[in-house]
Amino acid sequence: QVQLVESGGGLVQAGGSLRLSCAASGRTFSSETMGWFRQAPGKEREFVAAISWSGAMTYYADSVKGRFTISRDNAKNTVSLQMNNLKSEDTAVYYCAERPNPQINARSRSYDYWGQGIQVTVSS
Repeated sequence: QVQLVESGGGLVQAGGSLRLSCAASGRTFSSETMGWFRQAPGKEREFVAAISWSGAMTYYADSVKGRFTISRDNAKNTVSLQMNNLKSEDTAVYYCAERPNPQINARSRSYDYWGQGIQVTVSS
């Protein structure tokens, strides 16, 4: 059973930065795609970013493009999300997710494993 654990969330002022990390364990698949999603109060969960197994391919939501960077370290079984120039609208619970398929996909239903989520709050 794959387990995903997020860390690095917290409170930051608008314009600031945070780095989220996700540690994976129990994995048996070797070509999975990793993604980050977020859910703000009263809103549906939305796609943020995804990265292929090799890290060669990444994909971002338009709302975070140019501000967020997804990366992964397969030797350490971790995936990270560097968030810069944060805005109040980035406030949400952020989820790490794993898709046991090498093709990047932005649909949450295509991801089989999810972390418990971590709060990111941006004050204006």
